[in-house]
Amino acid sequence: MDATLSYGLPRINASGTLLEGIALWGELKPHLTQEALVERALAYCDWAVARGLLAIRSHVDICDERLLAVEALLHVKERVKPWLDLQLVAFPQDGLLRSPNAQAQLERALDLGVDVVGGIPHFERTMADGALSVRLLCETAARRGLRVDMHCDETDDPLSRHIETLAFETQRLGLQGRVNGSHLTSMHSMDNYYVSKLIPLMREAGVSAVANPLINITIQGRHDTYPKRRGMTRVPELLAAGITVGFGHDCVLDPWYSLGSGDMLEVASMGLHVAQMTSQAGMRACFDAVTVNPARILGLEGYGLEPGCRADFVLLQARSPAEAIRLRAQRLLVVRGGRVLARTPRVEAALALPGRPASVDFLLSARDMPPAPPQAAGPGRGLLE
Repeated sequence: MDATLSYGLPRINASGTLLEGIALWGELKPHLTQEALVERALAYCDWAVARGLLAIRSHVDICDERLLAVEALLHVKERVKPWLDLQLVAFPQDGLLRSPNAQAQLERALDLGVDVVGGIPHFERTMADGALSVRLLCETAARRGLRVDMHCDETDDPLSRHIETLAFETQRLGLQGRVNGSHLTSMHSMDNYYVSKLIPLMREAGVSAVANPLINITIQGRHDTYPKRRGMTRVPELLAAGITVGFGHDCVLDPWYSLGSGDMLEVASMGLHVAQMTSQAGMRACFDAVTVNPARILGLEGYGLEPGCRADFVLLQARSPAEAIRLRAQRLLVVRGGRVLARTPRVEAALALPGRPASVDFLLSARDMPPAPPQAAGPGRGLLE
């Protein structure tokens, strides 16, 4: 969120690649001001709430010695607290070992109140340094009793296997249920035999995964001609193994991505298509990947529509998860703690066609709806109109 809505500053990412985006962020950092950071982040939070987001986890770069972005986003976190849960991740964007004093700055950020420990092991100078950074960061989290959310193996290199180290350190340090691996795109390119070992290790360690469909499909495969890799991690296989998988947006109008509006149904739609999860169960799983699963990864309390929960919910102009994703359904009401935060009118197009209805809302009629598959009871069910 320190980079959101900064598209075009100080220039546009001409190649659209991850590495140019990182270089561009380095050019922008010296020109950042707290006022501009706060203004852009608050604007994005407004978009997010209108889109039905009541909780966000955002990484914040700690490699600037001023910790300008950290202080700005901590201010934003306090400002939005009445209507939005904002978790911040201390993120050594330039590498924990590669960037001077990054460990000390990370500790300072955590002392100031940043919630989660982050990392980027594949950006270190060597594989060995990447593995060491995972160990040091997990030890920091264990010492402080914090969660971990690590940019892990965001590359097409099948030999980038830091998720294996992350799973090991999670078990060694007793961090089960508190560690998430984000991106994991190298898994898309790994051989099946290695993955058949890796996924059970993740499940055993209780490590969750967050894919970022919009960004992964855009940034990965850039060195390919044809056939061209999709890049997104192995979502169906991770889910089948019992691993909690969420979808993230990752970027909105920033040095890495020139699109986006905070719409998690757009994210679910991209994830569904990229992973070819077009069965009824698959589409439901993609809906869960932007609702109940991220709530579990964030450790949200009182989530769901059960007696005793917080009465946080979104009313969608849709009658099933698949229809919500297909239409990127209108958020008719966004409610937190029983209080309406946002309203959006129903979508309906007026028609002037002889002998046809006067309007259309793009919903299937009840008789045309496919039968709903059996659903296990649990939080997050029944959120749809």
